[in-house]
Amino acid sequence: MRPPRFWSDPAARVFPLLLSPVATLVGAYAANRQKRMGWKAPVPVLCCGNLTTGGTGKTTVVLDLVARLKARNIAVHALTRGYGGRIKTATQVDLACHSARDVGDEALLLAQQCPTWVGGDRAASARAAVAAGAMCLIMDDGFQNPGLYKDVSLLVVDGVVGLGNGHVLPAGPLRERPANALARASAVLLIGADQTNFLTHYGANMPAVLRADLRTGDDVQALRGQRCLAFAGLGRPSKFFEGLRQAGVKPVQCLAFPDHYFYKDRDMTHLATLAQRADAQLVTTPKDTVRFPSSFRKQLKTVGVGLVWQDASAPEALLDELLSQRPA
Repeated sequence: MRPPRFWSDPAARVFPLLLSPVATLVGAYAANRQKRMGWKAPVPVLCCGNLTTGGTGKTTVVLDLVARLKARNIAVHALTRGYGGRIKTATQVDLACHSARDVGDEALLLAQQCPTWVGGDRAASARAAVAAGAMCLIMDDGFQNPGLYKDVSLLVVDGVVGLGNGHVLPAGPLRERPANALARASAVLLIGADQTNFLTHYGANMPAVLRADLRTGDDVQALRGQRCLAFAGLGRPSKFFEGLRQAGVKPVQCLAFPDHYFYKDRDMTHLATLAQRADAQLVTTPKDTVRFPSSFRKQLKTVGVGLVWQDASAPEALLDELLSQRPA
């Protein structure tokens, strides 16, 4: 399902007002939930979360930080809920046998880089990871989940959409009240230009602010000059399409699908037919590619994205803070 338009409109009044009683209850429940004490793992725990529903780039951030921890010879394991997957209990992702329908697309991407565990009970996943030799844990999402104590919490914000209309679900896209979230965050990572004046609106309650931009992967260079048909099922597919254009690839057509969308046989037939008619190469994201059967992946060109930190020392300082919390 796609989010309602009024969620992204700060000027919206009618629907947020009508839904405000429910939003008040949701905000109160979220605040009360944080009073629970989570299990404190014997190794440092870093959480990359967000305030809004939908994608803000958390997995991209996690992958960046995982690479940095691995460069320090830290045995890092990733924890994620496994959104969209069938497996709900603490399970280590096995790339040889698990599919996106089992563990979700993000878990498959993470498991390509480090041991990854899925499951709604973050404490159970953390215990299993520690027993398997994890020296450090990094959570992809789970900022609002109190089950596992977090040594460092990084709140990720998409600079293009900010916090939407600023209201809590269902009046807006927020999972909890901004002031409560910002008070628990160790730092905020703003990705891209601050097009909604997020820093101005919430500056009074802001912890340390880090800045980064998305960079299209080097694999895009081979597509320059080719006819391409781009598609993506993300929280904000336009971000992928714009990244291609900025890299010099101008798709003949762009197709947007819902976030975490599981492509059906008819979708694959439709995409293949469109590409053939346009004499174009199908181009998509790593997150989309893992949702297809291997037979169809042969028809795709995958273009990833990475982070460029505006202050190159900022992520290393964040990890220094994390690893100093207690010995791994």
